[in-house]
Amino acid sequence: MNNIDVVVIGAGQAGLAGAYHLRRTGFEPDRDFVVLDHSPAPGGAWQFRWPSLTYGKVHGMHALPGMELTGAAPGRPSSEVVAEYFDRYERTFDLRVRRPVDVRAVREGPDGRLLVESSAGTWSTRALINATGTWDRPFWPRYRGQETFGGRQLHTAQYSGPEEFAGQRVVVVGGGASGTQHLLEIAPYAAATTWVTRRPPVFREGPFDEGAGRAAVALVEERVRQGLPPKSVVSVTGLPLNDAVRQGLADGVLDRQPMFDRITPTGVAWQDGRHVAADVILWATGFRAAIGHLAPLRLREPGGGIRVEGTRAVADPRVHLVGYGPSASTIGANRAGRAAVRDIRRLLTQAPVAA
Repeated sequence: MNNIDVVVIGAGQAGLAGAYHLRRTGFEPDRDFVVLDHSPAPGGAWQFRWPSLTYGKVHGMHALPGMELTGAAPGRPSSEVVAEYFDRYERTFDLRVRRPVDVRAVREGPDGRLLVESSAGTWSTRALINATGTWDRPFWPRYRGQETFGGRQLHTAQYSGPEEFAGQRVVVVGGGASGTQHLLEIAPYAAATTWVTRRPPVFREGPFDEGAGRAAVALVEERVRQGLPPKSVVSVTGLPLNDAVRQGLADGVLDRQPMFDRITPTGVAWQDGRHVAADVILWATGFRAAIGHLAPLRLREPGGGIRVEGTRAVADPRVHLVGYGPSASTIGANRAGRAAVRDIRRLLTQAPVAA
Protein backbone atom coordinates (compact mmCIF):
# COMPACT_ATOMS: atom_id res chain seq x y z
CA MET A 1 0.00 0.00 0.00
CA ASN A 2 1.34 3.41 -1.02
CA ASN A 3 0.10 6.40 1.00
CA ILE A 4 0.03 9.73 -0.81
CA ASP A 5 -1.90 13.01 -0.79
CA VAL A 6 -3.00 13.15 -4.44
CA VAL A 7 -3.22 10.63 -7.26
CA VAL A 8 -3.49 11.93 -10.84
CA ILE A 9 -4.91 9.39 -13.30
CA GLY A 10 -3.93 10.16 -16.88
CA ALA A 11 -1.05 12.11 -18.42
CA GLY A 12 -2.68 13.83 -21.36
CA GLN A 13 -3.16 17.60 -21.44
CA ALA A 14 -5.48 17.59 -18.42
CA GLY A 15 -3.35 15.31 -16.25
CA LEU A 16 -0.12 17.14 -17.00
CA ALA A 17 -1.76 20.50 -16.28
CA GLY A 18 -2.93 19.16 -12.90
CA ALA A 19 0.52 17.73 -12.13
CA TYR A 20 2.21 20.99 -13.09
CA HIS A 21 0.04 23.02 -10.71
CA LEU A 22 0.58 20.49 -7.92
CA ARG A 23 4.35 20.82 -8.42
CA ARG A 24 4.17 24.59 -8.67
CA THR A 25 2.31 24.93 -5.38
CA GLY A 26 4.70 22.79 -3.35
CA PHE A 27 3.62 19.19 -3.86
CA GLU A 28 6.53 16.84 -4.55
CA PRO A 29 6.19 13.95 -7.02
CA ASP A 30 6.43 10.49 -5.43
CA ARG A 31 6.23 12.03 -1.97
CA ASP A 32 2.99 14.04 -2.16
CA PHE A 33 1.50 13.04 -5.50
CA VAL A 34 1.84 10.47 -8.23
CA VAL A 35 0.79 10.49 -11.90
CA LEU A 36 -0.40 7.17 -13.33
CA ASP A 37 -0.75 6.82 -17.10
CA HIS A 38 -1.82 3.73 -19.01
CA SER A 39 -0.32 4.83 -22.34
CA PRO A 40 3.02 3.29 -23.35
CA ALA A 41 4.74 6.65 -23.88
CA PRO A 42 4.23 10.41 -23.39
CA GLY A 43 1.68 12.11 -25.64
CA GLY A 44 -1.73 11.22 -24.21
CA ALA A 45 -4.28 10.36 -26.88
CA TRP A 46 -2.33 12.41 -29.42
CA GLN A 47 0.21 9.62 -29.86
CA PHE A 48 -2.51 7.42 -31.38
CA ARG A 49 -3.77 9.91 -33.98
CA TRP A 50 -3.47 9.09 -37.65
CA PRO A 51 -0.32 10.26 -39.48
CA SER A 52 -2.23 12.44 -41.95
CA LEU A 53 -3.48 14.62 -39.09
CA THR A 54 -0.57 17.01 -39.31
CA TYR A 55 0.10 19.70 -36.75
CA GLY A 56 -1.02 22.38 -39.20
CA LYS A 57 -4.50 20.81 -39.36
CA VAL A 58 -5.02 20.84 -35.59
CA HIS A 59 -7.44 23.52 -34.42
CA GLY A 60 -7.11 25.21 -31.03
CA MET A 61 -4.14 23.30 -29.62
CA HIS A 62 -3.11 25.33 -26.57
CA ALA A 63 0.26 25.00 -24.90
CA LEU A 64 0.57 23.38 -21.49
CA PRO A 65 1.04 25.80 -18.57
CA GLY A 66 4.59 27.02 -18.12
CA MET A 67 5.99 25.93 -21.51
CA GLU A 68 5.10 27.06 -25.00
CA LEU A 69 5.03 24.72 -27.97
CA THR A 70 7.20 26.52 -30.50
CA GLY A 71 8.92 25.72 -33.77
CA ALA A 72 6.66 22.82 -34.75
CA ALA A 73 6.58 22.22 -38.50
CA PRO A 74 2.96 22.35 -39.76
CA GLY A 75 3.55 19.36 -42.04
CA ARG A 76 4.69 16.99 -39.31
CA PRO A 77 2.18 14.47 -37.86
CA SER A 78 0.55 15.92 -34.75
CA SER A 79 1.15 12.58 -33.02
CA GLU A 80 4.90 13.17 -33.25
CA VAL A 81 4.85 16.89 -32.45
CA VAL A 82 2.66 16.61 -29.36
CA ALA A 83 4.29 13.43 -28.05
CA GLU A 84 7.72 15.08 -28.19
CA TYR A 85 6.34 18.19 -26.53
CA PHE A 86 4.67 16.23 -23.72
CA ASP A 87 7.85 14.21 -23.19
CA ARG A 88 9.91 17.39 -22.91
CA TYR A 89 7.33 18.88 -20.57
CA GLU A 90 7.36 15.88 -18.21
CA ARG A 91 11.16 15.96 -18.04
CA THR A 92 11.43 19.74 -17.63
CA PHE A 93 9.10 19.83 -14.63
CA ASP A 94 10.21 16.43 -13.28
CA LEU A 95 6.66 15.08 -13.11
CA ARG A 96 7.84 11.42 -12.92
CA VAL A 97 4.87 9.92 -14.70
CA ARG A 98 4.53 6.19 -14.10
CA ARG A 99 3.61 4.16 -17.17
CA PRO A 100 2.19 1.95 -18.41
CA VAL A 101 -0.13 1.67 -15.40
CA ASP A 102 -3.76 0.62 -15.78
CA VAL A 103 -6.08 1.90 -13.06
CA ARG A 104 -8.73 -0.74 -12.50
CA ALA A 105 -10.89 0.78 -9.76
CA VAL A 106 -11.16 3.61 -7.26
CA ARG A 107 -12.89 2.62 -4.03
CA GLU A 108 -13.69 3.98 -0.62
CA GLY A 109 -10.84 3.22 1.78
CA PRO A 110 -10.29 3.46 5.52
CA ASP A 111 -10.01 6.74 7.42
CA GLY A 112 -11.75 8.76 4.75
CA ARG A 113 -9.19 7.96 2.09
CA LEU A 114 -9.63 6.61 -1.45
CA LEU A 115 -8.02 3.41 -2.68
CA VAL A 116 -6.71 3.52 -6.25
CA GLU A 117 -6.22 -0.05 -7.47
CA SER A 118 -3.91 -0.45 -10.44
CA SER A 119 -1.67 -2.87 -12.32
CA ALA A 120 1.26 -1.37 -10.38
CA GLY A 121 -0.25 -1.69 -6.92
CA THR A 122 -2.69 0.21 -4.74
CA TRP A 123 -2.43 3.82 -3.63
CA SER A 124 -4.23 5.19 -0.59
CA THR A 125 -4.91 8.85 -1.34
CA ARG A 126 -6.66 11.84 0.17
CA ALA A 127 -7.65 13.35 -3.18
CA LEU A 128 -7.93 12.32 -6.80
CA ILE A 129 -7.53 14.16 -10.10
CA ASN A 130 -9.17 12.04 -12.78
CA ALA A 131 -7.89 13.03 -16.23
CA THR A 132 -8.60 9.91 -18.27
CA GLY A 133 -10.15 11.64 -21.28
CA THR A 134 -12.23 9.78 -23.86
CA TRP A 135 -9.94 8.07 -26.38
CA ASP A 136 -10.34 4.65 -24.76
CA ARG A 137 -14.12 4.71 -25.15
CA PRO A 138 -14.99 5.11 -28.84
CA PHE A 139 -18.75 5.29 -29.31
CA TRP A 140 -20.23 2.78 -31.75
CA PRO A 141 -23.93 3.40 -32.48
CA ARG A 142 -26.11 0.37 -33.13
CA TYR A 143 -28.29 0.13 -36.22
CA ARG A 144 -30.55 -2.59 -37.51
CA GLY A 145 -28.70 -5.00 -39.77
CA GLN A 146 -25.25 -3.87 -38.64
CA GLU A 147 -24.08 -7.44 -38.03
CA THR A 148 -25.01 -8.45 -41.60
CA PHE A 149 -22.73 -5.95 -43.36
CA GLY A 150 -20.25 -7.79 -45.55
CA GLY A 151 -17.70 -4.99 -45.73
CA ARG A 152 -15.45 -3.40 -43.16
CA GLN A 153 -16.53 -1.25 -40.23
CA LEU A 154 -14.09 0.89 -38.28
CA HIS A 155 -14.11 3.82 -35.88
CA THR A 156 -12.10 7.05 -35.94
CA ALA A 157 -9.94 5.50 -33.21
CA GLN A 158 -8.80 2.89 -35.78
CA TYR A 159 -8.33 5.27 -38.71
CA SER A 160 -4.75 5.28 -39.98
CA GLY A 161 -5.01 7.40 -43.14
CA PRO A 162 -6.83 7.74 -46.46
CA GLU A 163 -4.68 5.45 -48.60
CA GLU A 164 -6.29 2.29 -47.21
CA PHE A 165 -9.63 3.30 -48.81
CA ALA A 166 -8.31 3.49 -52.37
CA GLY A 167 -10.91 2.31 -54.87
CA GLN A 168 -13.53 1.63 -52.19
CA ARG A 169 -17.02 2.97 -51.61
CA VAL A 170 -16.99 4.60 -48.17
CA VAL A 171 -19.85 5.76 -45.95
CA VAL A 172 -18.68 8.20 -43.27
CA VAL A 173 -21.02 8.58 -40.29
CA GLY A 174 -20.76 11.65 -38.08
CA GLY A 175 -21.02 15.41 -38.30
CA GLY A 176 -18.07 16.48 -36.17
CA ALA A 177 -14.58 17.65 -37.05
CA SER A 178 -13.25 14.10 -37.48
CA GLY A 179 -16.00 13.17 -39.94
CA THR A 180 -15.33 16.15 -42.19
CA GLN A 181 -11.55 15.64 -42.00
CA HIS A 182 -11.92 11.97 -42.92
CA LEU A 183 -14.15 12.80 -45.90
CA LEU A 184 -11.85 15.48 -47.26
CA GLU A 185 -8.87 13.12 -47.00
CA ILE A 186 -10.56 9.97 -48.29
CA ALA A 187 -12.44 11.46 -51.28
CA PRO A 188 -9.41 11.70 -53.63
CA TYR A 189 -8.64 7.99 -53.05
CA ALA A 190 -12.08 6.39 -52.76
CA ALA A 191 -14.31 5.22 -55.58
CA ALA A 192 -17.19 7.07 -53.86
CA THR A 193 -17.97 8.66 -50.51
CA THR A 194 -21.29 9.26 -48.75
CA TRP A 195 -21.65 11.45 -45.69
CA VAL A 196 -24.49 10.80 -43.24
CA THR A 197 -25.28 12.56 -39.96
CA ARG A 198 -28.11 12.53 -37.44
CA ARG A 199 -28.49 16.30 -37.57
CA PRO A 200 -27.62 18.82 -40.27
CA PRO A 201 -24.07 20.08 -39.67
CA VAL A 202 -23.65 23.66 -38.51
CA PHE A 203 -20.73 25.52 -40.08
CA ARG A 204 -19.30 28.48 -38.21
CA GLU A 205 -18.38 31.60 -40.16
CA GLY A 206 -15.83 34.09 -38.92
CA PRO A 207 -13.43 34.04 -35.98
CA PHE A 208 -14.21 32.13 -32.82
CA ASP A 209 -13.50 34.81 -30.23
CA GLU A 210 -13.23 34.56 -26.46
CA GLY A 211 -16.86 35.54 -25.91
CA ALA A 212 -18.10 32.77 -28.21
CA GLY A 213 -15.81 30.30 -26.47
CA ARG A 214 -17.15 31.21 -23.04
CA ALA A 215 -20.73 30.84 -24.25
CA ALA A 216 -20.01 27.41 -25.72
CA VAL A 217 -18.28 26.17 -22.58
CA ALA A 218 -21.17 27.46 -20.47
CA LEU A 219 -23.61 25.26 -22.42
CA VAL A 220 -21.50 22.15 -21.82
CA GLU A 221 -20.96 23.15 -18.19
CA GLU A 222 -24.69 23.35 -17.56
CA ARG A 223 -25.09 19.71 -18.61
CA VAL A 224 -22.51 18.40 -16.15
CA ARG A 225 -23.94 20.63 -13.43
CA GLN A 226 -27.22 18.80 -13.96
CA GLY A 227 -25.56 15.39 -13.87
CA LEU A 228 -26.08 14.70 -17.59
CA PRO A 229 -23.43 13.03 -19.77
CA PRO A 230 -21.24 15.79 -21.22
CA LYS A 231 -21.31 16.76 -24.85
CA SER A 232 -18.15 17.93 -26.55
CA VAL A 233 -17.40 21.63 -26.74
CA VAL A 234 -17.28 21.22 -30.55
CA SER A 235 -20.90 20.03 -30.54
CA VAL A 236 -22.03 23.50 -29.50
CA THR A 237 -19.47 25.58 -31.41
CA GLY A 238 -20.13 24.26 -34.91
CA LEU A 239 -17.56 23.40 -37.56
CA PRO A 240 -15.10 26.06 -38.70
CA LEU A 241 -15.73 27.05 -42.31
CA ASN A 242 -12.15 27.10 -43.58
CA ASP A 243 -10.88 26.94 -47.16
CA ALA A 244 -10.71 23.13 -47.22
CA VAL A 245 -14.31 22.83 -46.01
CA ARG A 246 -15.50 25.42 -48.53
CA GLN A 247 -13.84 23.44 -51.30
CA GLY A 248 -15.39 20.22 -50.00
CA LEU A 249 -18.84 21.81 -50.06
CA ALA A 250 -18.30 23.14 -53.57
CA ASP A 251 -17.06 19.77 -54.86
CA GLY A 252 -19.96 17.89 -53.31
CA VAL A 253 -17.73 15.86 -50.98
CA LEU A 254 -19.50 17.39 -47.98
CA ASP A 255 -22.96 16.70 -49.34
CA ARG A 256 -24.64 15.60 -46.13
CA GLN A 257 -27.37 12.95 -46.19
CA PRO A 258 -29.78 12.20 -43.33
CA MET A 259 -29.04 9.18 -41.17
CA PHE A 260 -29.84 5.85 -42.80
CA ASP A 261 -32.42 3.56 -41.19
CA ARG A 262 -30.67 0.24 -41.53
CA ILE A 263 -27.52 -1.49 -42.71
CA THR A 264 -27.68 -4.18 -45.35
CA PRO A 265 -25.10 -6.82 -46.35
CA THR A 266 -24.00 -4.54 -49.20
CA GLY A 267 -24.48 -1.01 -47.86
CA VAL A 268 -26.93 1.29 -46.10
CA ALA A 269 -30.63 1.94 -46.73
CA TRP A 270 -33.21 4.59 -45.97
CA GLN A 271 -36.90 4.15 -45.24
CA ASP A 272 -37.86 5.71 -48.56
CA GLY A 273 -36.23 2.79 -50.38
CA ARG A 274 -32.96 4.47 -51.29
CA HIS A 275 -29.83 2.32 -50.96
CA VAL A 276 -26.14 3.18 -51.18
CA ALA A 277 -23.64 0.41 -51.82
CA ALA A 278 -20.59 0.45 -49.56
CA ASP A 279 -17.38 -1.44 -48.96
CA VAL A 280 -16.58 0.45 -45.75
CA ILE A 281 -18.54 2.18 -43.00
CA LEU A 282 -16.38 4.61 -41.04
CA TRP A 283 -17.95 5.62 -37.73
CA ALA A 284 -16.74 9.14 -36.87
CA THR A 285 -19.19 9.14 -33.98
CA GLY A 286 -17.07 10.43 -31.16
CA PHE A 287 -16.09 9.13 -27.77
CA ARG A 288 -17.46 8.87 -24.24
CA ALA A 289 -15.73 9.71 -20.97
CA ALA A 290 -13.49 6.87 -19.77
CA ILE A 291 -14.64 6.81 -16.15
CA GLY A 292 -15.60 3.18 -15.58
CA HIS A 293 -12.91 2.80 -12.90
CA LEU A 294 -14.83 5.34 -10.76
CA ALA A 295 -17.95 3.14 -10.69
CA PRO A 296 -17.35 1.81 -7.14
CA LEU A 297 -17.72 5.37 -5.80
CA ARG A 298 -21.26 5.61 -7.24
CA LEU A 299 -20.82 9.14 -8.54
CA ARG A 300 -23.23 8.88 -11.47
CA GLU A 301 -26.51 10.74 -11.29
CA PRO A 302 -29.85 9.39 -12.60
CA GLY A 303 -29.23 11.39 -15.80
CA GLY A 304 -26.22 9.20 -16.57
CA GLY A 305 -23.37 11.62 -15.92
CA ILE A 306 -21.37 12.81 -12.92
CA ARG A 307 -22.61 16.09 -11.48
CA VAL A 308 -19.68 18.48 -11.37
CA GLU A 309 -19.23 21.95 -9.92
CA GLY A 310 -16.10 23.46 -11.40
CA THR A 311 -14.00 20.29 -11.47
CA ARG A 312 -15.27 18.79 -8.20
CA ALA A 313 -17.63 15.83 -8.19
CA VAL A 314 -20.61 17.05 -6.17
CA ALA A 315 -21.10 13.58 -4.65
CA ASP A 316 -17.49 13.39 -3.43
CA PRO A 317 -15.34 16.52 -2.92
CA ARG A 318 -12.17 14.39 -2.90
CA VAL A 319 -12.65 13.62 -6.59
CA HIS A 320 -11.91 16.15 -9.34
CA LEU A 321 -12.63 15.52 -13.01
CA VAL A 322 -10.28 17.44 -15.28
CA GLY A 323 -10.74 17.16 -19.03
CA TYR A 324 -14.39 16.20 -18.48
CA GLY A 325 -17.24 18.17 -20.02
CA PRO A 326 -16.39 21.87 -20.20
CA SER A 327 -12.70 21.24 -19.54
CA ALA A 328 -12.33 18.74 -22.40
CA SER A 329 -10.70 21.34 -24.68
CA THR A 330 -6.96 21.92 -24.38
CA ILE A 331 -7.33 25.42 -22.93
CA GLY A 332 -10.13 24.21 -20.68
CA ALA A 333 -7.93 21.42 -19.36
CA ASN A 334 -5.19 23.90 -18.44
CA ARG A 335 -7.59 26.10 -16.48
CA ALA A 336 -9.30 23.11 -14.86
CA GLY A 337 -5.98 21.69 -13.69
CA ARG A 338 -5.24 24.91 -11.83
CA ALA A 339 -8.74 25.08 -10.34
CA ALA A 340 -8.63 21.46 -9.20
CA VAL A 341 -5.32 21.94 -7.40
CA ARG A 342 -6.59 25.08 -5.70
CA ASP A 343 -9.62 23.17 -4.35
CA ILE A 344 -7.52 20.17 -3.33
CA ARG A 345 -5.12 22.37 -1.35
CA ARG A 346 -8.09 23.84 0.46
CA LEU A 347 -9.53 20.38 1.14
CA LEU A 348 -6.26 18.98 2.50
CA THR A 349 -5.70 22.03 4.67
CA GLN A 350 -9.19 22.11 6.14
CA ALA A 351 -9.77 18.40 6.53
CA PRO A 352 -6.56 16.54 7.35
CA VAL A 353 -7.00 12.78 7.36
CA ALA A 354 -4.85 10.36 9.28
CA ALA A 355 -3.00 7.79 7.21
